[in-house]
Amino acid sequence: MTTDTSPEAQLEPPRQSSLGTAAARNLATTTKSAPQMQEITSRWLLRMLPWVETKGGTYRVNRRLTYTVGDGRVEFVQDGARVRVVPRELGELALLRGFEDEGVLAALAGRCVQRDFRAGEVLAERGGPAERIHLIAHGRVGQTSVGKYGDEIAVAVLADGEHFGEHALLDEEARWEHTATAETAGTLLSLSRADFAAVLSTAPQLQDHVRRFAALPLQRQNRHGEAEIAMSAGHTGEPALPGTFVDYDLHPRAYELSIAQTVLRVHTRVADLYNEPMNQTEEQLRLTIEALRERQEYELINNREFGLLHNAAFKQRIQTHSGPPTPDDLDELLCRRRGSKFFLAHPRTIAAVGREFNARGLYPDHVDLGGQLVPAWRGVPILPCSKIPISKENTSSILVMRTGEDKQGVIGLHQTGLAEEYEPGLSVRFMGIDEQSIISYLVSTYYSAAVLVPDALGVLENVQIARRHG
Repeated sequence: MTTDTSPEAQLEPPRQSSLGTAAARNLATTTKSAPQMQEITSRWLLRMLPWVETKGGTYRVNRRLTYTVGDGRVEFVQDGARVRVVPRELGELALLRGFEDEGVLAALAGRCVQRDFRAGEVLAERGGPAERIHLIAHGRVGQTSVGKYGDEIAVAVLADGEHFGEHALLDEEARWEHTATAETAGTLLSLSRADFAAVLSTAPQLQDHVRRFAALPLQRQNRHGEAEIAMSAGHTGEPALPGTFVDYDLHPRAYELSIAQTVLRVHTRVADLYNEPMNQTEEQLRLTIEALRERQEYELINNREFGLLHNAAFKQRIQTHSGPPTPDDLDELLCRRRGSKFFLAHPRTIAAVGREFNARGLYPDHVDLGGQLVPAWRGVPILPCSKIPISKENTSSILVMRTGEDKQGVIGLHQTGLAEEYEPGLSVRFMGIDEQSIISYLVSTYYSAAVLVPDALGVLENVQIARRHG
């Protein structure tokens, strides 16, 4: 037997002895996944909020009457290196709350003097004469005092928009109660008592306003600023008991349901011919609803009207003591409210919390939440939410909240029983077929959130989440 060893014979491909895989695929059934979507997150906020039925589309939060004093944050305008206070923003000061004469406010704003400070600079010395109010335009200022045993203790951390020294404007014998030290470089504006008095002497309407402000402490109120409920306790005999009533706020906050909508379009040919093994319309609708729910959670966090970040009371916003999120910072959040239900933070912030805990030899507990183990501090779950923004400076916020109507907490608002309701609070309405054979569906969801009392929601701001060198 001879073998052909010529080059032509060696290049000839071997003969096929069975059906090839490429041809076999034409007869095989392909196994397919449902359409996937990267945007889907755990949406813990939507899962944890108790949802309250809101008929009429509006939820009114009735509270006891509170004597409001200005404790808000002041906003500024920056023109290059020059910073000016917005005149109407001076109304956020307790002394000027409700005063609306823009000419006088402009005169006061014009007398504010800019001061740039550096890290470590002492801005006010405890016990020294207080002769001006300081408005912080940018930067962090720590306030310290002396404890019972002579050691230095931290009192507060102030940041952009906050102020201190307001008592100095009217009291000629005012003294600084705390030492204020700059923790970062920044800018503040100062208004001296002399400049305030100069404007006051030429503005009768401001004089009347100041007199009314001075009379406010005569109105009895509790430590939360609410109108006091008079009562007697510990008495003997038959003294005359005080009469009382619970006064209500005459202008309660009303939350209107917000909306997220889109129009889903499906061609009739697709709906008719390509429905095996999956229904095309159902898959399109499923992904659309997922996107709407993601937007709903984003709005509950960031919307300027009802979003939780913008509706936290100023007294419930605190600053970190050193930048990164430490156990002490989380403890301060918890101690400001009863019955905290959960923390909410960006996943990168949660990672920063873990680093700080590990650096101190601490390891957060884990709690079972619906069959899933999640990290916790003091028994309060720390839940991720990627909708909480991260600034260019790598800072973010941590929220903590008490929830439920019965707890006077944070609640979600929705309305069920909608026409053509697909899920609770979400409707899918058929809009017809146009001349291009396109089927249209209107997908709508209605929602909002309400904070029943201010201490139901707290925010730790300016949390540094970047890694430290070294």
